[in-house]
This record gives sequence, C-alpha cells and structure tokens, in this order.
Amino acid sequence: MPWPERLETDRLVLRRPVAADASTIFTEYAQDPDVTRYLTWRPHSRMEETAAYLARCQAGWDAGTELTWALTVSGEERLIGMIGLRPRTHMADIGYVLARRYWGRGLMPEAATAVVELALGRPAIQRVWAVCDVENRASARVLEKVGMEYEGVLRRWIIHPNVSAEPRDVHCYARLRDTGSVTSTPTSGSRPRSSAGPDR
Repeated sequence: MPWPERLETDRLVLRRPVAADASTIFTEYAQDPDVTRYLTWRPHSRMEETAAYLARCQAGWDAGTELTWALTVSGEERLIGMIGLRPRTHMADIGYVLARRYWGRGLMPEAATAVVELALGRPAIQRVWAVCDVENRASARVLEKVGMEYEGVLRRWIIHPNVSAEPRDVHCYARLRDTGSVTSTPTSGSRPRSSAGPDR
C-alpha cells in the first residue's frame, strides 16, 4: 500500500513537498542558525542548496525510502517546516524541523503524532524511533509528547556540524506498535532533564 502524500490534523496539513517550496524553506528556516543548530546540515547560504534538498525529498518518495511531508497551517499555503519518516523493514525513524517563529505552539508534536500513528498502523512496522542531541531538550519534549519513551544514550552516534565536528551523544526514544511504548525505564541519572526552551 502506498504511503499517503497528504495528512491532516486539527491545525495542520502535511503534504508532499514540491520544487516551488524552495524559496519558502530558504527564507523561513534554512538559513537560521538557531533552527539548524542540532540538524545534520549547515545553514544554507544559497537557494540552490535548498533546491537540491527538495530533489532528494522527491527521490526518497519515489523510492519509498524516505517520506518527507511539508507542514502548512490549515487554511494557509505557506510552508512552516518539514517532517520525515524513514521506514526500514520492521521499524521506522522520524526527523523534523520547524521555522523558529512557530516554536512554542505545540505544532510539531501534533505533526509527529500523525506521522507516528500512520507508521504504527502499518502491520509491518513494529517500532518508530528517533534520536535527539543530548543538549536538545526541546526536541526531547516533542518525542515525549508523541508518546515515545526514553531508551537511553547512544554514544557518539551522529555529527551535528553546527555544534561540533566530532560525533555527538544522543538520547534515543521509541514507541512500539503493540504496547504504544517501550517497557524499560531509564535510570534516574540517564534521563534527560527539563530545561528552559521552546516546546515545539
């Protein structure tokens, strides 16, 4: 069964991105160092970089390896962020980005919930998971609101070039199809602690 190219939530429309979205992405967040701080790519300096990213999104859809939806507010056409799902055999992982002026409204948990529930509704998908930098508390809160549970720290897992050239530790979260969450509980010393910052 093909994955849907359009999803709707109470406040959002998630749709397959198109090449014409490049200028909006470039203007809204791709150049913003605060938005891109914990992402795996550096802020874009040329719109050609954004256009190349959208070409990769189209290739991911065509191959079924990475499904990326553009986020828009219901009733509006302007793109405000993106969320991606990468299905792999019995599991899938998610990643997302949201323009800074839309932080603090609970929009990303709303979008992520729709994508996670879509994935877990597929019989083959048993697990949906995600990671976030150990310093990225705002992203951790998003994953908690989606119903994922904390599984632990993955050491030197990913490079966030806007923070360091060295691989970074990340917190790992997951939600399982049969129980809605994992059953293990982290030790008190390993769970990420709350800090000030936007709940996206």
